[in-house]
Amino acid sequence: MFDKILIANRGEIAVRVARTCRRLGIRTVAVYSDADAGAMHVAACDEAHRIGPAPARESYLNAARIVEVAQTSGAQAVHPGYGFLSENAGFAEACAKAGLVFIGPPAEAIRAMGSKSAAKRLMEEAGVPLVPGYHGENQDSALLRQEAERIGYPVLIKASAGGGGKGMKVVETRDQFDVALASAQREAAAAFGDARVLIEKYLTRPRHIEMQIFADAHGNAVHLFERDCSVQRRHQKVLEEAPAPGMTAARRRQMGSAAVAAARAVGYANAGTVEFIADERGEFYFMEMNTRLQVEHPVTEMITGLDLVEWQLRVAAGESLPLAQEQLSINGHAIEARVYAEEPARDFLPAAGTIRRLRQPQASAHVRVDTGVREGDDIGVHYDPMIAKLIVWDIDRTAALRRMRGALADYQIVGPGTNVQFLLALVSHRAFALAHREPGLLDTGLIGRYHSELLPETKPATDVILALAVLSELSRIDAQACAEALASGDPWSPWHARDGWRMNEDNHHVFAFDDGDRVVEVTAHYRRGGFLLDLPGGSTQARAQAETDGRLVLDLGGRRIHGTVVRQGDQLTVFADGVSHRLALRVFDAIEDEQAGGTLAAPMPGNVVQVLVQAGAQVEKGQPLMIIEAMKMEHTICAPAAGTVKEVLFVPGDQVRDGEQLFQFERES
Repeated sequence: MFDKILIANRGEIAVRVARTCRRLGIRTVAVYSDADAGAMHVAACDEAHRIGPAPARESYLNAARIVEVAQTSGAQAVHPGYGFLSENAGFAEACAKAGLVFIGPPAEAIRAMGSKSAAKRLMEEAGVPLVPGYHGENQDSALLRQEAERIGYPVLIKASAGGGGKGMKVVETRDQFDVALASAQREAAAAFGDARVLIEKYLTRPRHIEMQIFADAHGNAVHLFERDCSVQRRHQKVLEEAPAPGMTAARRRQMGSAAVAAARAVGYANAGTVEFIADERGEFYFMEMNTRLQVEHPVTEMITGLDLVEWQLRVAAGESLPLAQEQLSINGHAIEARVYAEEPARDFLPAAGTIRRLRQPQASAHVRVDTGVREGDDIGVHYDPMIAKLIVWDIDRTAALRRMRGALADYQIVGPGTNVQFLLALVSHRAFALAHREPGLLDTGLIGRYHSELLPETKPATDVILALAVLSELSRIDAQACAEALASGDPWSPWHARDGWRMNEDNHHVFAFDDGDRVVEVTAHYRRGGFLLDLPGGSTQARAQAETDGRLVLDLGGRRIHGTVVRQGDQLTVFADGVSHRLALRVFDAIEDEQAGGTLAAPMPGNVVQVLVQAGAQVEKGQPLMIIEAMKMEHTICAPAAGTVKEVLFVPGDQVRDGEQLFQFERES
């Protein structure tokens, strides 16, 4: 076994690898960019080395620099994690040339499976069923357009060297093809340094099922059962679970055998995942093989009781697989939810900013949280905006779903927008919750099909939310008055009394909040031992007791509720009853902008890729104006109405901040 390894990655996967190494007594070396100097993975390792500026191309994708650090630090092996250089055959070869063990498959296997096109040709020769498509090397746009028409719309354009939904576009009609192709090629080049694409028939209601495989250098290969990754948005996985709902023992054997055969065909070793797509009849087709550890590997660990990173280390050190196929079994059910910094209501745009508060579910035998961020850390624009992976386990799927709902309700994140409430709605939705009884409910289109139910209009703040906000503010006012009294020359003066008594009048406070598009007022009347609150639902007796960590115990009309209020300036985030709600404490009325013109603002921080109009252009509503790249995905800025672009404020290559003005724009009168 190794004494010291370098982890060539960042975030939660680097922290997760370091955790297993610590348990095994292996020292770890972290690498970091300028953006990650204070990151959690840096603190999790025994030593850390700077490898370059924030952009991934100059740091985490700088193979030569990482190999140099590995050599100078005395590491014997390199664990690539996932993403970045994990499926880069050249990096695996560079490690070997430098005398370092690459904790992954041989470079030849990476190369064979690294190109989706080449992998599909290999599988076709081996008799593995494939989705109809074009997997050739000729990337002439006219030929690709011709192949799309031969296959028949809708088609799916996919980055040949990629994954994670980057460089992937669904094309419904021929007139959309050229724009989608150009965008897919740009995303593929930016994310993977390879603009090649393949084209496949787009199946309208597919299941995405993958098999975890493992092989060693002694000819042994096994599968560790399947994971269902059908719940996706923008072709990126949101929920993963194991075993797959509705999977029969016979189908599991078929898919497992096919996955192991695929691994043997390329002389595979270490961890890998063979991904299949299944249609409504249950027929399955090879999609691709990921020659690395997957983001969703924890669900496999939870149902097998194994540590897959430990298996990786042992196989890379030359040991045989710890177990044979007949020794492996499934125990219970596990579900993973990816907690992202993003805005689900804005088409899941990535979010950035400082995490002002982070309270995660309590870890236990049933609940696991893999994260690479802490309270106070920044979610930047250079990397994937995942905050954590929340994994739960229980004896069956129904119990695991109950665990997941409870764990999501315990999450408290203040700062950038997150998808926590969306995830809670998703795991509570009938179509997902009943998939083990009705597998036909589950496919990759689930989120789109139930979009309006999963992302309903924000409901007004409840009386509980408003009461917590008001009592939190009253507590703050009381604490401030106490501090002022203690700082005065006579802290015991009756003029510093905080019991609300006033001569000949009812002492009260009026609080006004912006709650979405409405303004709501709550009057708090001082009463002995508490307050009488005039809430939208009626006047109610209320009092609150402060607990540790900013939590409050609210007694509202005899009902006791635990809640938390986090204040940032005039912004209040209230957590109660398993939901979070944002309010703005109104200090003054905003002045309406009544100017005839208007502006277009950046919906997120990012880089300007392309400007599609010039100053003076007359545009129609919905016409594309600019393309911004953020977190390796492209986003098109469109005209909000018919009008004139008076001024273009940025050029390709510029960086823009969230909310920054992009154009001077004048609507048609």
